[in-house]
Order: sequence, then structure tokens, then C-alpha cells
Amino acid sequence: MFNPTRDQARLFFLNSWKKYHKEEPLSEAESLALQWMTKHPEYFEVFDTEPESILAADFSVEAGQSNPFLHLSMHLAVAEQVSIDQPPGIRAAFAKLCEKMGDDHKAAHQVFECLAEQIYQQQKNGVAFSSENYIQCILEHSGV
Repeated sequence: MFNPTRDQARLFFLNSWKKYHKEEPLSEAESLALQWMTKHPEYFEVFDTEPESILAADFSVEAGQSNPFLHLSMHLAVAEQVSIDQPPGIRAAFAKLCEKMGDDHKAAHQVFECLAEQIYQQQKNGVAFSSENYIQCILEHSGV
């Protein structure tokens, strides 16, 4: 399994953005990243910043900042989960949520909330991650 460092992950997104603007060929992974990057104009300024300063940046919630790289990584993680239907049932649950919300982007953000809740519960209670609760949360938001 690929486990990039923080800098490698940031450079992946920044290089994808750079290649996109230079109209250079993109890998499949870069194309997927760009699909989500282009849906977040609030981060364009960050993507256009010199990599050296971005690699050193600390996107702090306490400072009222959103970490664009964490956010985009969440999009990629959910897209991967849906594409391989892991955990089982996420593909169908996500499809129902997309249908209800009418927008895969909004639906993905709702899945983030369900994922965050499950991780929080796991850490708070010292229990294993519950795929069943994760899928159930997504289904509840889709009205099922």
C-alpha cells in the first residue's frame, strides 16, 4: 500500500496542478486528483504558490485554516472506497446519497462527516472501526 509522506502528498497535488496548467499529460491518479481540485476554487491560490512555502505551511484549524491537501486526500480516499466497494456496501450507499443530494461533490463531503464520526468514535471508545456504522451513517443521510 502506498503511504506517502506529507511532503510527497502535497507535491503530488501541486505537480498535478502544474501539469494541468501546462497541458501536459496526466496519469490516471493525477486526473482523478484534478477532478476534485478543480471543484475547489477556494484552494487555487494555494496550488499556485511556490512548493517550498507550501511544504512548510501548517494549515491550522486553530488559525481558521482548512488543509486543502487533507481535504483532497479525503476526496481521493472516498473515491477509492467507492470504486472498489470497500467497505462492502459503500458504492450503493454513496450512489443513493448522490441521488438524494443531486451532486457527487456534496455527497462526498457528507461521507467525510460519516468517516470522521466513525474515526472519532473509534478513538474515543478504543474500539475497532465499524464499517457497518459508517455505511449506516451514509444511508441515513441518503434517507434510507
